[in-house]
This record gives sequence, C-alpha cells and structure tokens, in this order.
Amino acid sequence: MYKEIALFAENLGATAEFNAPMKKYTSFKCGGNASLLIIPDSSDSLQKIISYCDTKNIKPLIIGNGSNLLVTDNGIDNVVIKIGSQMSKIELLDETTVFCEAGASLKSLCMFALENSLSGLEFAYGIPGTLGGAVYMNAGAYGGEMKDVLFSCKHIDADGNIGELSQDELDLRYRGSVYTDNGYTIISSVMKLKKAEKSDIKSAMDDKLQRRKDKQPLEYPSAGSTFKRPEGYFAGALIEESGLKGYAVGGAQVSEKHAGFVINKNKATATDVITLIKDVQKIVFDKFGVMLETEVKIIGE
Repeated sequence: MYKEIALFAENLGATAEFNAPMKKYTSFKCGGNASLLIIPDSSDSLQKIISYCDTKNIKPLIIGNGSNLLVTDNGIDNVVIKIGSQMSKIELLDETTVFCEAGASLKSLCMFALENSLSGLEFAYGIPGTLGGAVYMNAGAYGGEMKDVLFSCKHIDADGNIGELSQDELDLRYRGSVYTDNGYTIISSVMKLKKAEKSDIKSAMDDKLQRRKDKQPLEYPSAGSTFKRPEGYFAGALIEESGLKGYAVGGAQVSEKHAGFVINKNKATATDVITLIKDVQKIVFDKFGVMLETEVKIIGE
C-alpha cells in the first residue's frame, strides 16, 4: 500500500522516502523511522495526496519543521507528509496584508515583514517553526501571538476539500486552535500587519532574538518549551524549584540554562526524553500538586 502511495505522490512531483529517519526531520534529533515520508511540491499535489491516502483509509500525519515534535524510538507506521520549503511563497496582497504558504519558516516571514516595513510579527523572530505549525498551535512569545495578526486561513479538510476560515472562526487560544481539534491541514494564511519604521521593527526583532539566546539553550537540540504554562504558575520555575535543573536520563537533560527546556544533550533516545518528562511531571506534582502538560507533541508506536 505504501508503495502505491509513494508512486502516486512521485508522479505528482513530490518526493517519497521509505523508512525515513525522523531524527532528520525533527528539532529534537532523535526518534525512529516513518514508514513513508512524502514532501509535496505544491498545495495542489498535497491535496491530491491527502485525498489518495483517504481512498486507502490512511490518515497521514502532517508535519512542518518538526520543531514541536518528539517521535518515539519505535517510529511511525504511517504516511508522514512534510510541508516544507516547496510550499513557502510569501507575498503582499496590499500595503499591510501578507499572504504566506504553510511551509515558509517564521524567520523568512519575519524578514519579509521587515523588508516591507510591517510590524506585528516581531515576537515570532527566532521561533524555529513554519507558518503552518505556528497557526496550528497559535505560537506566541514575549507578549505576542499569531492570534494578533491572523486574518484568515486556507486548509484541506478531512474529505480532501479546500476550505477557508476567518479569524473569528479559528478559535485561537493558548497553544491551540480549531486545527488542533479538527485535524485539517493548513496550507496558507493571510495576516494583517501595521506600517512602522524599519529601524524600529529591526530593533524589536534583534531584542527578541538576543533574549532567546541569553535565556534559552539554543545550542542543543530540543523542541523549545517542553511544557505548557500551568494556570497561575510558570513551568520552568516549578521545575527549578523542584531541584531539577540539570536532571538527566541517558542523553536527555533538563537544561541548566532554562528549566522549562528538555534538551538532547548527548545522543539521547526518544525513550530517554519521554522518561525524563514523566519523571519531571511526577516530581513537580508530588511537590506542588500541579500536573505539567506537555507542549511538545509525542507521536509514534
């Protein structure tokens, strides 16, 4: 069955890879293989591949940069579709309205906004993901989030049809959206930004990036903040106050720089990371009565 899907995808211009090592396609740099990885070359081929998978009763896993993903060591017995640079078109629709395909990196989107003297995306500079992933989880940092700029989104629904939702239909909330609920595939978004001085935008972007470098362990593979912010608390503070900074399981470690980050310090397996996460959850719960919920999505067999 996977061979049929791979052949169908390749005939559309997509690339297909069997037993694809997911550590190559995730920022944690660990985990097992996917039975089949497909990288479409356009939203049109993406739509056709999803529809074809549906005829085979397969619901593919859609990923972007893999920057919020942990694949188990046993891998994924499924079709994984990676939306990447082949779907990364960015353009101005008018003076302050930007169209962006789901595979564009947030860095390239932020740089495009800067070049066009448009403010509103400074918070996203340095977030290591794609536009699609950022919309899916309503990514945010330093007081800003995608909710502040999104105007509409196009997607492929469960039946393989193209649809579009306006801002008020997206149900954007802390690390969630309508797409985390319905499983549709985001293909592009339109954002409303504001004209501003280029020097002011660049200054704000540089400030955000420097703050990340100062406070986050960017030199190690990770999936960013490992845990969601529990109501009334900060995950990193609870972990640090539990004495867990530097706590390690195998090659995985709670960052000594920022306790909210679990890092792949030395050739960690996904099992190392998952065990460490569970240990942190138990110890924090025993000490504070707060159950930390993972922000990173753990998938696989």
